[in-house]
Amino acid sequence: MPSNISSYEDKMSKTIDTLNGDLNTIRAGRANPHVLDRITIDYFGTQTPLNQVGNISVPEARLLQISPWDKSTLKAIEKAIQASDIGINPTNDGSVIRLAFPELTEERRKSLTKEVKKKGDDFKVAIRNIRRDGMEELKKAEKKSEITEDELENLEDKLQKATDKFVAQIDKIVEAKNKDIMSI
Repeated sequence: MPSNISSYEDKMSKTIDTLNGDLNTIRAGRANPHVLDRITIDYFGTQTPLNQVGNISVPEARLLQISPWDKSTLKAIEKAIQASDIGINPTNDGSVIRLAFPELTEERRKSLTKEVKKKGDDFKVAIRNIRRDGMEELKKAEKKSEITEDELENLEDKLQKATDKFVAQIDKIVEAKNKDIMSI
């Protein structure tokens, strides 16, 4: 039984990293290569991430350009983008694919901020679940006399403080992303 809570803090930290990754894939009006992170294409019989079959660049604020290393993959890339949920139609000029990001409407911005808030709430629940698991494990250790009642109280307090810190971090991340969405 660990006499500290670092393993729970590590899990909470990984949860924050996952939230940041998820929020990077939300299209916020600016060209962001991360919106393509979840898109894969069939490349010689293997599902391959888009960023591994070509160079993705941002030549302008609202334009993504995909330059595949193998020009024969252009059609597959185009189909994968059309089939994805990013909501942008690719243009294929025979050597590169361009994605033009339209201006966000006020309605779409509000919808995105709600989506970001919901993700934040989901990740707060995940943090609290990690705390709950930690509390249960600490109570079991105390029942088995692996730690004293005072140690249990001290560790529970540390775990609660870590939980509060990570929940506050999620609030800041969500607030920053929403500010970013509304300011575009």
